[in-house]
Amino acid sequence: MSTNGEEEGVRPTGRFRVYLGAAAGVGKTCAMLDEGWRRFQRGADVVVGFVETHKRPYTMEQIRDLPVVPRKQVQYRDAAWEEMDVDAVIARRPDVALIDELAHTNVPNSGRHAKRWEDVLEILDSGIAVITTVNVQHIESLADAVERITGVGVRERVPDWVVRRADQLELIDSSADQLRRRMLHGNIYPEDKVPSALSGFFRNENLVALRELSLRFVADETEEELLEYLRSHGAGGELWETTERIMVAVTGAPGNDAVIRRAARIASRIKADLIAVHVISGDAPATNASTVELEDLVKAVGGRWQTLEGDDVAKTIFAAAIDQQITQIVVGTSRLTRWQSVTRGSVIQQILRMASENDIDLHVIARRDVRNDRPSSEDVT
Repeated sequence: MSTNGEEEGVRPTGRFRVYLGAAAGVGKTCAMLDEGWRRFQRGADVVVGFVETHKRPYTMEQIRDLPVVPRKQVQYRDAAWEEMDVDAVIARRPDVALIDELAHTNVPNSGRHAKRWEDVLEILDSGIAVITTVNVQHIESLADAVERITGVGVRERVPDWVVRRADQLELIDSSADQLRRRMLHGNIYPEDKVPSALSGFFRNENLVALRELSLRFVADETEEELLEYLRSHGAGGELWETTERIMVAVTGAPGNDAVIRRAARIASRIKADLIAVHVISGDAPATNASTVELEDLVKAVGGRWQTLEGDDVAKTIFAAAIDQQITQIVVGTSRLTRWQSVTRGSVIQQILRMASENDIDLHVIARRDVRNDRPSSEDVT
């Protein structure tokens, strides 16, 4: 890597460690505090930037004698709130800052950023190392899968690229039975919330599925680190490289977000590039509120967005696929009347015919209606 940036006075980015868990109560915060304490004992200047103990006695004990940066007091809607004081953490200039709950949404007007992960990036860019925590349901590309598994909405989300930026990603693992026992013993939630949690989000089958998602995400990241090592050391890394390229077609139909996240998971597992294409006719506006949100989502899950012009959607998509050497196309199901299917066929049918003639795989993903009646995971985890 060039050192021009350092010569121009740009500080190197601080180290970034993320503890990932399948659910609340697996021990992420305690692991973070324990790591901070070990470094503190070895002479590093470690501070607690923000730790959420949820009044759990054992978690509170793990802070020990670590210096704590005072929180910022914020008034919002006639109530007092506490948020991390980013400026105070940066002014303190520790070696390491411990910052809990990466997916947290800051109280409005409490600082420069709406999300804690944005605060963390600013602290990292100031040259301070950060150790943080996140649950798997908050990772953008996995959030819709978690919603389907648990029936619980996920409001707070972290872009995949933020988590994957970590120098170290460590899974704090716990079996479903062990986690449920912790819940019964009062080590996660207050006693009055335990029955509803055990019969809801913390059902055994939910926890097993969430653990599987966590293991897969960390395994994907570990494989990527191996590939990077082989490439950098010239150890035959080319044998591990993939030539797969995934294209996801974004239309005006509802449910595009679920299709994009599914495409992102496919791309992640085979280490492929992800390209999202949105086709508009010549006289249609290139962007609107919904397409801006979808473009942001594509970027959040690590993909690239392209807007293409064409009156024939299927031919435009396929021409772009051929031009960019796409190997797999992901589309969402369309809903046509029988007459429409007979007279002109669906876009999917047209793409399928062209794909079969050009050795391109086609994934047809069921579009899922947005459900606004789900409880939020932030209400139960």
